[in-house]
Amino acid sequence: MQATFDFLKLKRLGVDTHQEPVVYMRQDCHVAIAEGFNAQSRVEVHAGEYRTIATLALVSNDLLSHQQAGLSEAAWRLLGEPEEGCEARFHHALPVDSMSFVRGKLYGERLNAASAAAVINDIKSGRFSDIQLSAFVTACAGDRLNLDETIAITQAMVASGQRFDWGKEKVLDKHCVGGLPGNRTTPIVTVIVAANDLTMPKTSSRAITSPAGTADTMETMTPVQLEFDQMRKVVEQQGACLAWGGSVSLSPTDDIVIRVERALDLDSEGQLVASVISKKVAAGSRQVLIDIPVGPTAKVRSDEMAHKLRGLLEQTGAALGLDVRTVITDGSQPVGRGIGPALEARDVLQVLANEADAPQDLRQKSLLLAGEMLEMADKAQTGKGYELAEKTLLSGLAMKKFRAICEAQGGFNKPPVAQFNHCVRAEKNGVVAYFNNRFIARLASLAGAPNAAAAGLDIHVRLGDRVKPGDALFTLYAEAAGELAYALDFLDGHTDVVRIEEELV
Repeated sequence: MQATFDFLKLKRLGVDTHQEPVVYMRQDCHVAIAEGFNAQSRVEVHAGEYRTIATLALVSNDLLSHQQAGLSEAAWRLLGEPEEGCEARFHHALPVDSMSFVRGKLYGERLNAASAAAVINDIKSGRFSDIQLSAFVTACAGDRLNLDETIAITQAMVASGQRFDWGKEKVLDKHCVGGLPGNRTTPIVTVIVAANDLTMPKTSSRAITSPAGTADTMETMTPVQLEFDQMRKVVEQQGACLAWGGSVSLSPTDDIVIRVERALDLDSEGQLVASVISKKVAAGSRQVLIDIPVGPTAKVRSDEMAHKLRGLLEQTGAALGLDVRTVITDGSQPVGRGIGPALEARDVLQVLANEADAPQDLRQKSLLLAGEMLEMADKAQTGKGYELAEKTLLSGLAMKKFRAICEAQGGFNKPPVAQFNHCVRAEKNGVVAYFNNRFIARLASLAGAPNAAAAGLDIHVRLGDRVKPGDALFTLYAEAAGELAYALDFLDGHTDVVRIEEELV
């Protein structure tokens, strides 16, 4: 019997391609020649009981032998982290039939429940390449999704992942649509709600291009990568969790789509709504409060857009069985002092500890949101929620619950402190008149946040503050001198981060 040589031995290359699985092989190896593979071909990879679809990159040097195929980190994970040198087989992936619905959408056709499910299922299974994902994101960008399409995509995203059922009528959640640096209200709100004997299974996202997500901030203090059963155990013990949503496979296609949206810098109202609502439904939530900050450099820049978004969120939530309420808040300046994981964690801890110098704007906004949620859950009468939230905070019960949740998730750690810093000071007399939220977020990211957890910036002034030459405006923090210099180079060309104007008499 003739031996077959239709396999290659796998080699882990340690290449980070984020969420896109990539396979590498020599362009002159027997498998590439026999299969007629080209660069960017979609290839189905079989290794033992695992299989995945990956994008092919061809190699023309000695990085790989003729008997080897290299895998990116994403592909390695999807293949169950196989042993180095194990055999794998490769062949062309079948055409992605659901791309016809994406093409139809690009030419003006509407998605329905069946076509939305087909697209979302193919995205979940890895059948869409990044190029195809870009086409889908573009087809949905702006206001191209109507309410029915948004509901259809949301339902498909919920069905694509795991889902919790807590067996309770009152299961709360909150979300902020983003675009505002700092604004780390979620940990504070969650523990106030949980300290009042309510259930709040809070899953949050990591940052992709912003300086910090709630999961990044919490990770400076406690483990956030909880498995599905771990999250259930923490919530059953403490009434709440503060976990990374990506680790429990709730609406898993959402993170894939968001990655491409951010890379293209394209926003979609419908996709934003589908993202938020699908994760709340999957988490088993029933009552959801959504914060919509509005400001000239926030994600939502006008009251008109905020009210339109409010309608989409509330109607889509209702279609999926949620009681969704929205709060439109001030997005003209950052909330809190710290921008970056550890600096935001410090602000959260100061508020929970009732420290005198805790950022009062973060405290007030957290109490406002927590009060709304306590009223939604019938724990407080209408108009009395803020009072109960503040009582919970001042009594120390909120901090006690925060510590208990951290211990249940794996322990509490003190947030790190950056080694390098540089203070930016006012150059003239005047009044703080404007914050560019996008530039502030960019500065913190260039300083290393969120990958460098201690990096970011501290804001020392608020709108309306009077300043004189030499007064501190903000301080940049970095874990490496080079990253600090990188952020300062950006600052040299962008002087309108914090605008100081002469005071009118």
